[in-house]
Amino acid sequence: MSDRKSHFIEQIIEEDIKSGMSPKSLRFRFPPEPNGYLHVGHIKAICVNFNLGALHNAPVNLRFDDTNPEMEEIQFVDAIKNDISWLGFKWDKECYASDYFQQLFEWSISLIEKGLAYIDSQTSEQIANQKGTPTQPGINSPFRNRTIDENKRLFLKMKDGNYQEGEHVLRAKIDMTSPNMLMRDPIMFRILKKPHLRTGNSWSIYPMYDWTHGQSDYIENISHSLCTLEFKPHRELYDWFLDALTPLKSIRPKQREFARLNLSYTVTSKRKLKKLIDQGHVKGWDDPRMPTISGLRKRGYTPESLKNFVKKAGVAKRENLIDVSLLEFCVRDHLNKVAPRVMAVVKPIKLTIKNYPQGKSETVIAENNPEDNMAGNREIPFSGELFIEKEDFRENANRKYFRLTLGKEVRLKNAYIIKGEKVIKSSDGTIDEIICSYDPLSKSGSGTEQSKRKVKGTLHWVTRQHSLPITINIYDRLFSVPEPDKNKEEDPALNINPNSLEVANGFIEPSVFNSPLGKHYQFQRLGYFILDSKNEKNQLVFNKTVGLRDSW
Repeated sequence: MSDRKSHFIEQIIEEDIKSGMSPKSLRFRFPPEPNGYLHVGHIKAICVNFNLGALHNAPVNLRFDDTNPEMEEIQFVDAIKNDISWLGFKWDKECYASDYFQQLFEWSISLIEKGLAYIDSQTSEQIANQKGTPTQPGINSPFRNRTIDENKRLFLKMKDGNYQEGEHVLRAKIDMTSPNMLMRDPIMFRILKKPHLRTGNSWSIYPMYDWTHGQSDYIENISHSLCTLEFKPHRELYDWFLDALTPLKSIRPKQREFARLNLSYTVTSKRKLKKLIDQGHVKGWDDPRMPTISGLRKRGYTPESLKNFVKKAGVAKRENLIDVSLLEFCVRDHLNKVAPRVMAVVKPIKLTIKNYPQGKSETVIAENNPEDNMAGNREIPFSGELFIEKEDFRENANRKYFRLTLGKEVRLKNAYIIKGEKVIKSSDGTIDEIICSYDPLSKSGSGTEQSKRKVKGTLHWVTRQHSLPITINIYDRLFSVPEPDKNKEEDPALNINPNSLEVANGFIEPSVFNSPLGKHYQFQRLGYFILDSKNEKNQLVFNKTVGLRDSW
C-alpha cells in the first residue's frame, strides 16, 4: 500500500464509491477548447483527470469543446493531441462537442415544449442591461412569454439559417431574480454564420458552453466533471440543465472544482498570448518563452519535470500563486539525473598555452554524467589553442576572483593547470587573446603529485581546432514582474522582459556532432540546454532551458 496522501478530489471519489457508486462506472474527461495551444495551467487539469483514471483503472475521454467556430482551428486540435501524448497520457475516446449538435438541438426543442426555453429577439446589449447586478435582480425579457409554438417555429427557422447573427437567441427560462447571475435566463443557442472546423456550413446556430458541457458529460457517461474554481458558480446551472432533461437514462455526472494553477511571471490567457504573438513579441505559440506546453517542450522541459511540478504544486480548493522557481527546480532536478555533460563556450575568447608543444593534440577523459553510474565516460580532444568564456578572465582582479587572471593559476576541467601570463589587445584596447603557460605534469587523473595539486578555480573550455560552432538561444522569463496579469485589462506587453532572449554564437566539444534533435545536455558550469535545430549555416542551434541555479 502506498503512504501517499490523497487529495480532496480523490477523497470525493472514494466517498462516492463508499456510498454505492460502482468503480466500473467511473469515467473522466479533459475538455479543451481548440482555440489555442495548451499552456502550463492545462497541465494540472490533464494530470488530475488522467491520474484519476490511472488510479481507478478508469477511462478518460479527450473532448474538444468546439462550439465557437470563430476562434477554433484544426491546427489547435492537432497541437493539443500532440501535447497530451508527449506528456505520456492516452485517452480512451476522442470526442467533440460538435458530435452532439443534433442531440443538443433536439433537447432544446424538448425544453421549449416543457416551457423551459424561449426565443429572445432583443439585442445582446438589451439582454445584458436586463441581467441586473449581483445585488439587483434582473428584468424579464418582453419575449419571455412567447407561446411554445412560436418559440419552436422561430427556433427551427434559426436552425435553417433564415435569420442574421444577433436577430434571435434561445434562452433557458429559469429565474431573472436568482442571486446567481448565471441562472438569469442564460443563452443556450446563438446564430453564427461561420464555417465550423468539422461540420462546415451545416449549422447556422451554435450551442453555448453551459448548455453543451453538462449534456456532453451525460452523453459520454462521465462520472465526475472536474474543472477549475472559476466554474464553481456554473455548477448550479450545470445541475439545472441535467434536471431539465429528466428522466436521465444513464449515470448523472457530478461537477466538482479545484484551484487552477497560477504561476508567477506568467500569463496564461489565450487571448493575451495570441496578442503577444500578433504584436511580434514572441515568434508563435511554441516560442520557448511562451508558457504553452509546446513552448516548454521546445525550451527543453521534460514530461517528467512538468508532471512532477504539478505533483509538488498539489491539488487544492483555494487559489494561490505558485512561484515559477518551483517549475524551474523540477526541470533542473530531472535534467541533472538524465542529461549528459558537455563543455561548451557561449561567449568565447581565445586562449593560447605558450609552452604546449606546437601541433600536438591529445585527449582527456570526462564523465558523461556523475549522477548516472551507467553513463560512462567520453574522450575530449585537447590542444594548446582553446576557447574559454570571456567572463572567466579578468586582466585585473581582486583576491576574491577565483577564475583566470594574470599571475594566478586555475585548472582547465579534466585537463591541466594553467597560469595567466599576458594578453594581446586590439587597437581599441579590447582583449583578443590570453597567453598562458601550463604545468605538463598536472593532467587530471594522471596520478602525479602535480595532478593532485589544488587550485581555487576550474574553467570549462573547448579546443579551437576541434570544437563545433553553435548558435545559442539564451532564454529568460518572458515577463519582468511576478504578476503580469494582475490587472486583467492591462496589455501584457507592458511587462515584457526586454532581455527574455539573447542570441550568442559559441563553440561546443565535438562529441555532440551526431546528436538527434531534442537531445538534452548540461553545458558544464552554464546550465541545461536542448538541441533545437540547425541554422542556415548548418550549425547546431541550442536553446537554454534553465541555469544551474536560480538567477532571480
